[in-house]
Amino acid sequence: MLSVNNKMRQYWQLFFFLSPLLLPLLLFWVLPFICSIYISFTDWDYISPTYDWVGMDNYRYMLDDSQFLQALNNTLVFSLAVVIPTVAIGLGFALLLQKRFAGSSFFRAIIFSPWITPTVAVSIVWSWVFDSKHGLANELLGLIGVPSVSWFEHGNTAMFVVVLVTIWQAVGWTMLFFISALNKIPSSIYEASLIDGCSAWTRFLKITLPLVSPTTFFLLIVNIINAIQAFDQFQILTQGGPGGETRTLLYWFYQLAFQQYDMGSATATAVIIFLITALLTSLNVWIGKRWVYY
Repeated sequence: MLSVNNKMRQYWQLFFFLSPLLLPLLLFWVLPFICSIYISFTDWDYISPTYDWVGMDNYRYMLDDSQFLQALNNTLVFSLAVVIPTVAIGLGFALLLQKRFAGSSFFRAIIFSPWITPTVAVSIVWSWVFDSKHGLANELLGLIGVPSVSWFEHGNTAMFVVVLVTIWQAVGWTMLFFISALNKIPSSIYEASLIDGCSAWTRFLKITLPLVSPTTFFLLIVNIINAIQAFDQFQILTQGGPGGETRTLLYWFYQLAFQQYDMGSATATAVIIFLITALLTSLNVWIGKRWVYY
């Protein structure tokens, strides 16, 4: 009986010390999330004090809505186009800049600087670069005899610009995580592989990749979440256009909620975004159990 009381006292002490952190989480995340799920089953228009319960109608409507399906496809394409190159390029820069040499800190700072720059500011600068009439990109193409490209007037090129900007901004912090992971690999392992006559490519495949796999796993999950939740660059660069070809689920949520005032469908979209994120993260965790080496 005494041990049970001690355990209960420890639980209450633990809850007491964690409550300053748990209370904001409860008030600003858990409760709003529960309210959002409830609103997704209503037809609330964001303004009216009354609303009707519509059940699964918002979800059924989304599955038949070509704009939602287009946004879903754009989200998956954008995520795939951003996550894999970001992780691969970040690892490449980490391998180049892992060793200390003259100017290495400067190059690290230059590559990392886009990450600490606000996305809105970055997107505005890149919108000038890819301006169809006087942008730097078309000026450089003209120097080599390539005709100007209407970057934001076509879906494929507009999505390419957003993907490029997102990768350019995210590579720096990905690189820093990989540099930290590479520096933790014991040099004795590489020395032993040299004695065994392993080539540089073999060392990379058999030593480097397995030993940085926990960091790779972490970066894949975080970059997937960031890609699905990308908004600022779409708002500044394309506004979801042309013709909705760069409209993602989060941007579709924004349009439903704050332009069309259809909060029922908007919150249903938010729930779908949450489920997709959870599904992709769970899939990554399941796959990670087979190739992540701790």
